[in-house]
Amino acid sequence: MLEKIFGVVQDNELIEKALTHPSYTKELNLDDFMNYERLEFFGDSVLKLFTSKLLYNTYPNYPEGDLSKIRSILVSDAILSKIAFEIGIDKRIKLGPAEEKQGGRKRDSNLACSLEAILGAYYLNGKLVEIEEFISNYVMPYAKDIDEHFEKYNAKDLLQQYTQSIDKTLPIYRTVGVLGPAHKPIFEVEVEWQGKIIALGRGGSKKEAQQNCAYVACKSLGVIEEK
Repeated sequence: MLEKIFGVVQDNELIEKALTHPSYTKELNLDDFMNYERLEFFGDSVLKLFTSKLLYNTYPNYPEGDLSKIRSILVSDAILSKIAFEIGIDKRIKLGPAEEKQGGRKRDSNLACSLEAILGAYYLNGKLVEIEEFISNYVMPYAKDIDEHFEKYNAKDLLQQYTQSIDKTLPIYRTVGVLGPAHKPIFEVEVEWQGKIIALGRGGSKKEAQQNCAYVACKSLGVIEEK
């Protein structure tokens, strides 16, 4: 799918690095420079640059603060991991044996970092037009929903701010169940505060389930108004 989106590149070694998790090089005693960490560092800036450009053009009347809020969610692990699944990075990423056994192929952070590394690799291969098209087609469609429902995407932070303002404590999240097939699990999460379970939520990843759970909690506590 990557080749279909970006085209064939001259330096395939960069793409292989972008698809190599640090656990692979560590557990197989390979050179650290053969994994995606350096490319991920670079690709993070590539992603933010092109996303910023598209947001700047899409919302000409928005101040910097609003653009930054939308971008912070657009480039988050939660969004990037969904895109990574969509284009099949989960099937191609190389993991160390231990990371594989621990479910690393479904871990949001692994997929998000690999996607950023891939963008860095394609940038170094001169695929600037293709990168902008990719971000426009795969990342920017989330912008409208984030703009209209920012509280839904930011619910964990809102709940934490609320609980700390009341009694200086933090909400506690627990995964209480996993439903569905192994290749497409649905996580069930509960959140506790002041010794009571205040909400339940589900999602395709633990982070998504926690965010949905926090959103339910915020609505029940009046932190977020019902719409």
